[in-house]
Order: sequence, then structure tokens, then C-alpha cells
Amino acid sequence: MLFNSYAFLFVFLPLTFIVFFQIGRYNRPLAALWLFSASLFFYGWWNPAYVGLLLGSIFFNYAVGMTLSKEHTQGRVRRKKWVLGLGIVANLGLLGYYKYANFFVESASLALNLEWHIDPIILPLGISFFTFTR
Repeated sequence: MLFNSYAFLFVFLPLTFIVFFQIGRYNRPLAALWLFSASLFFYGWWNPAYVGLLLGSIFFNYAVGMTLSKEHTQGRVRRKKWVLGLGIVANLGLLGYYKYANFFVESASLALNLEWHIDPIILPLGISFFTFTR
């Protein structure tokens, strides 16, 4: 489903807004859960296989954030830096794999005159957006 499709503009978007605001009148956390679910549904409409990747990334970043927020003592500054570094490296590594793995393998194969080949890696929709907006 594309943003400019009739299904999105006249069915999905109005339904999502109406349900969100109706639920939000009574229960804000439930309304947020509805919006989260609708977002996952929209993302999965393109390719359901990548919903797991998106969820894994979300939960990993949530765990990193919770770990960083619980480390209040001064003696834990070093551990905090390691956790933050791990979070950044994991996110950039995931992004780098999907965006540049094919490029690096093909470039190395040409430069070294080898027969290296990997199957084309399909870039998940919006991976840069959800990597850099969290």
C-alpha cells in the first residue's frame, strides 16, 4: 500500500485516525497501542518478512534505552558508554548490512578479481528512517 494509493487515502488513513481518536478519548495508552499496531500493519503490507526485523530493532533499542536510564550511579559511567556504543554500532551495522553489503562484495570481487557473489539483499522499506529516528 502506497501513501498515494486510494486504499491508503480513503480506507486505511481515515480508519486509523477515527479509531485512534475514539480510543484516545478514554484510554491514551490503548490509543498509542492502536497506532503502533496500525503502523506495523502498514509496514507489513509492503513485505511482512521485515516486520520481525523492525520489531527486533525496536525492542533492542528499547532495551538499550532502559539500560541507559537505569544506570544512575557515577561508578557505572563506563558501562553506560559501552551500552551506548553497542546500541550505535548495532544500529549502524544493521543499516550498513542492508544498504552496503552488495556494494562491498561486488567491489571487492572486482578489485581482487575474485568470483565472490551474494544474492541481492533487498533494502527494507524505511530502514534509514527507523534507524535514525529512535
